[in-house]
Amino acid sequence: MRARLYKLYDLLQRRLAPGLQNSQYSYKQALQMHSPQGGTWLDLGCGHQLLPDWMPSSQQDEANLLQKPQLFVGIDAHAPSLQKNNVARNLVVGNVEILPFRSEAFDLVTANMVVEHVRQPAELLGEVRRVLKPGGEFLFHTPNLWGYTTLTARLLPQRLKVWLVHFLQGREEADIFPAFYRLNSPATVKTLAHESGLEVSEIALLESSAQSAMLGPLVILELLLIRALRWKFLSGLRTNLIVVLRKPGNQANA
Repeated sequence: MRARLYKLYDLLQRRLAPGLQNSQYSYKQALQMHSPQGGTWLDLGCGHQLLPDWMPSSQQDEANLLQKPQLFVGIDAHAPSLQKNNVARNLVVGNVEILPFRSEAFDLVTANMVVEHVRQPAELLGEVRRVLKPGGEFLFHTPNLWGYTTLTARLLPQRLKVWLVHFLQGREEADIFPAFYRLNSPATVKTLAHESGLEVSEIALLESSAQSAMLGPLVILELLLIRALRWKFLSGLRTNLIVVLRKPGNQANA
């Protein structure tokens, strides 16, 4: 049944929102652009993968990305997730708000769907600034606080949200963590980045795949909404952000 519903979704998506793709593809492109050749890279909340395993050739794409830096380190507070990681070699169990690394150790820090789970974003950004080399970058992908999916999710009790995520996306409860959305709007990013001494290089508001594919024809309503959000004046309701923050100073690595 799930396969049939996805087939219907693909047909409807091509007709109603042509060119729509999941924001994870945009994040992968950003990683390819910003990953440091011969440099050092820290991934926050790395879990068991750098890219979602549903993406075609995700493991090969990860392997290609990890060939570029001289050193890649992943950190996550959830040890069972790290035990499933078969790509990265240097993995650390730890709190991303108190990073166990020396200052100015990394050219790039990344986070994929992580910062929405951070309770103290000011502490996170302070730690990121500390471990970045001058000119280094913090690249992260996260839900938009004002995106229609986030606004809906914030209205739901946690138990209902867990059930819906499992039903709509097939994710297990162990992979679903509480979200606080405290670094998830362009305005908040700009304010906290400035306070932490980081420069804003880019904030992109992105559309992403419809979440209601498992609801059959009802996905038409979401696809029409996504199409409407392509108008610039409605872009603030798009579902995802990709942000690049930079530590002032000379570029650490070319």
